[in-house]
Amino acid sequence: MEVDEGKIVSLVGPNGAGKSTLIKCIDRILKPRKGTVFLDGKQAAMLTSKDFSKMMGYVPQSTHEVFPYTVFDVVLMGRRPHIGWRVNANDVKIVAKTLKFLGIEDFASRYFDELSGGEKQKIAMARAIVQEPEFLLLDEPTSNLDIRHQLEVMNIVKKLVLQRRISAVMAMHDLNLASRFSDIVVMLKDRGIYTMGDPVSVLTPENIEKVYGVKSEVKNGHMDRPYIMPLEPI
Repeated sequence: MEVDEGKIVSLVGPNGAGKSTLIKCIDRILKPRKGTVFLDGKQAAMLTSKDFSKMMGYVPQSTHEVFPYTVFDVVLMGRRPHIGWRVNANDVKIVAKTLKFLGIEDFASRYFDELSGGEKQKIAMARAIVQEPEFLLLDEPTSNLDIRHQLEVMNIVKKLVLQRRISAVMAMHDLNLASRFSDIVVMLKDRGIYTMGDPVSVLTPENIEKVYGVKSEVKNGHMDRPYIMPLEPI
């Protein structure tokens, strides 16, 4: 699997197919049993932790900070790969600029543990963005979010990829969100790639039936992207 600059790649497939595992292997949280991850032609496993963190931003499914840090401090933690002995004015500027980019500058002085799930997800994204990575990994970024926050988070990813020309890889459960926002869809089955390509070629009734065991109807949706309507399990 290759991910080009300025592209969004969604990993889809049933529970246990390996979506989150692949994300964690790319991010070095897990060590691949076989195969190699390359970043800009360099073996990811050979990079120092600091150099790797400058290239790779990771947004987990959920965050578990329980200490009363302010939003600004939580996001500032993402600058750790770039910070020397102390935080400087440029680090503060980058955090402030990122909060404004995401439209959450009013949250800066609020405490992270008091935020809603959707708000926390945006803060987690901000923390990854201030790393100024070339690659962004998102593990089910819309899980447990309502429709409004799902769209807000996905629009942020799209805007970020287009404006900063970074690459994004997302583990996704929602096929319609994957269809609407992805350049490439990688469909996993039994911990391997079943098929991959643009949303139109991958998200077909035949592939959905073989991978998910569900009959579906696929219609022409927003921006001519496939819109999937599940019918019944087979």
